[in-house]
Amino acid sequence: MTTVAVRPARADAPGRRGVRRRLAVTLAAALLLTAALLASLALGSRPLPVDAVWAALTAPDGGDASTIVRELRLPRTALGLVVGLALAVAGVLFQAVTRNPLAEPRILGVSAGASVGVVLAIAVFGVGTLTGYVWFGVAGALLAGLLVFAVANRAREGASPVTLALVGAALDASLGAIVYALLSMDTRTFEEYRFWVVGGLTGRDVGVAGQVLPFVLAGVVLAALVARGLDALALGDDIARGLGHRIALVRLGAGFAGVLLTGAAVAAAGPIAFVGLAVPHLARALVGADHRWTLLVAGLLGPALLLTADIVGRLVAPPGEVPAGIITALLGAPLLAILVRRPQLVTT
Repeated sequence: MTTVAVRPARADAPGRRGVRRRLAVTLAAALLLTAALLASLALGSRPLPVDAVWAALTAPDGGDASTIVRELRLPRTALGLVVGLALAVAGVLFQAVTRNPLAEPRILGVSAGASVGVVLAIAVFGVGTLTGYVWFGVAGALLAGLLVFAVANRAREGASPVTLALVGAALDASLGAIVYALLSMDTRTFEEYRFWVVGGLTGRDVGVAGQVLPFVLAGVVLAALVARGLDALALGDDIARGLGHRIALVRLGAGFAGVLLTGAAVAAAGPIAFVGLAVPHLARALVGADHRWTLLVAGLLGPALLLTADIVGRLVAPPGEVPAGIITALLGAPLLAILVRRPQLVTT
């Protein structure tokens, strides 16, 4: 009897192919972000060549090009990088915590909390500069997020995804009513608030990005720490417990990170739409549902989308500008529609 030796198939081949694909996607997203950063510094009502941008960054000579790059475009580019990162990562976290594919940073009332903080800063404390009321916006967002989790934890089933979404929606509506009531009583507050609420990167100096950067970094680090727990939560609470995860701690950590990120982003740039909703879907379509990869790719694509929107806003109606918040809504809506119509893209 002849024995034929059969070489076993490599069981890890599909896994390795998956990792290579994810690395390729991550590299492509990093290159896209790099291109967006460069374009943000070079393009505007007065386009500049790349060598002029590089010279302005490395050897400023006080000329027009240096002034445009360093004083006008660099601050908004830095802010776009920080805010886009924060909104995209927060969107991934909120969609995971609530198990709601339509969840976005405003789902827990965080954006409304930031709005209340900004309005109170202007109307009650007389703060008239963006760098002044950023802190009020962050504080309002944090208080709103803590209130949502505190109320949800008192429910019979605890801070479940449904409870969090319902409490957040109720708080969002209540805080929105407070904002509009304050605005209706003070014209000056309305004028100041109108500039902020549109959502955009213009008119912000580099100090704004520096103010919110510590909150964003803390939120990103916390998101990375709970990423594996979020993978378990996606399988259901019972399975997550069986795998040894403390689901309440994971949900609380992810929610707090999302609140930090959203509060910082909204306080600095206003409530910018669709970045936190569309980018997580795009990231999952490209790299699957593993939250470590999804968070990484979303953190690269979020700033790229926001900076691209800001660039488009500068170029569509020169010498005027369309705020980035309006452009993200116009770009994000069809992107999300495409992803919804192609559900096979979001499978793992």
